[in-house]
Amino acid sequence: MHGRTNAFLLVTLICVPMAAEEGSPTWPSFRGPEHTGVAPGADPPIEWGEDKNVRWKVELEGTGHASPVVWGNRIFVMSAVKTDKEIEAEPENETSRNRAALPILLASQQSGASKGQAQQQQQQRRSRPPRVKPTHVHQFMVSAYDLASGKRVWNTVVREEVPHESLHSTASQVSASPVTDGEHVWAFFGSRGLYCLDMQGDVVWEKQFGIQTTRNEFGEGASPAVHGGLIVINWDHEGDSFIVALDKKTGEQRWRVARDERTSWSTPLVVRDGKKDVVVVSAWSRVVGYDLASGEELWSVSGLGPNVVPTPVADNKMIWVMSGWRDAHGMAIRYPGARGDLTGSDRVWWEAEIGLSYVPSAVLAGGRVFFFQRFAGILSCYELASGEACYDRQRIDGYEDIYASLVAAGDRAYSVSRDGSGLVFSTTGEFEVLARNELDDVFNATPAIVGDTIILRGDRYLYNISAE
Repeated sequence: MHGRTNAFLLVTLICVPMAAEEGSPTWPSFRGPEHTGVAPGADPPIEWGEDKNVRWKVELEGTGHASPVVWGNRIFVMSAVKTDKEIEAEPENETSRNRAALPILLASQQSGASKGQAQQQQQQRRSRPPRVKPTHVHQFMVSAYDLASGKRVWNTVVREEVPHESLHSTASQVSASPVTDGEHVWAFFGSRGLYCLDMQGDVVWEKQFGIQTTRNEFGEGASPAVHGGLIVINWDHEGDSFIVALDKKTGEQRWRVARDERTSWSTPLVVRDGKKDVVVVSAWSRVVGYDLASGEELWSVSGLGPNVVPTPVADNKMIWVMSGWRDAHGMAIRYPGARGDLTGSDRVWWEAEIGLSYVPSAVLAGGRVFFFQRFAGILSCYELASGEACYDRQRIDGYEDIYASLVAAGDRAYSVSRDGSGLVFSTTGEFEVLARNELDDVFNATPAIVGDTIILRGDRYLYNISAE
């Protein structure tokens, strides 16, 4: 049973799209309306602080790293609330600890470590105190907030259960972000299911896919992709991985394809190639382009390293993909008309092995691509037309611990970090910091930009940043 609370009574007989005023901006997914991280025509402030350009700040119920999305006058947020209901704790058993240690062993061997060094790392992991699985029931919820006032309009609890895995200290139980088209909101809670809600917070349908086992218990985090009449889910984990497409209105499965992949956290990206829509998924073994209509594999490229988190970004010629952990690798792939195995071909137009992002996704802005090194304040910029570096590994003193993806508006890019810092820099000319900002919160979620407003989801608060 799904629980829902409303700030007012609303009776509806049919589900109709929530109208955004004609021409008004939206941010329907965590990478924005064009899936590049850019807010077209937006002009938000470059400076903010607890006492500057904060139109409102409201306390959030629950926790999560899911990024906010915006449609019309509504902001949608996903969270998990730890309740007082408790069951008996179950420490990790030896089998699960060995399974979690195996990726360390394999990655160490593939990165050139000796067998003895790899086994030593595995033994160090085994010697750590066992993680204790969660014991409290969590409520998994979707909330809608008013863009102008910050008032919570409705809140729907879609599921209550005890999470099956303990988590890494930097992870959350809710890291995938919602998606909306103005008629429905889709909230993917991974092992807790996919839920389609109408714009009043009522659940239209739900779909369960099973239980994920994630690498090193880093948690689940790939967001859905919605395009045309389909919603696509990347289900890469330590078990049987797959990609699946569902009818977005009914939840009916259209196709499902098995994948030979370990855990990845990259959100699928849909690009147009001639008369075909192609859904691209970035992962450890391969980057693959599937026919969105049928699930047929069209092309693939090998070469990324393990723990692929960044979501691909693309223009009408190139897809930029990267991994930034061990064996870091980045590529720009000329995808129009591509077929078959592209590895080592001239379709791989640009490659790099240093300075690449581990967690935050890149942004395409002003004819350039920008990305951080790993999750540090070390920024690189390349021209999309030539692949030449505008600047390479530019260090930004005092700025680090970046999990939120880059976004952009006008001629500037925006970033927030886990220590509450905000950075705004120019997307034209030489590297130039335009502003450094501070808020008393922790930011893991990617900002949403609509018009003159930035929506920030912190660990504790939701913020509307607008010029005073």
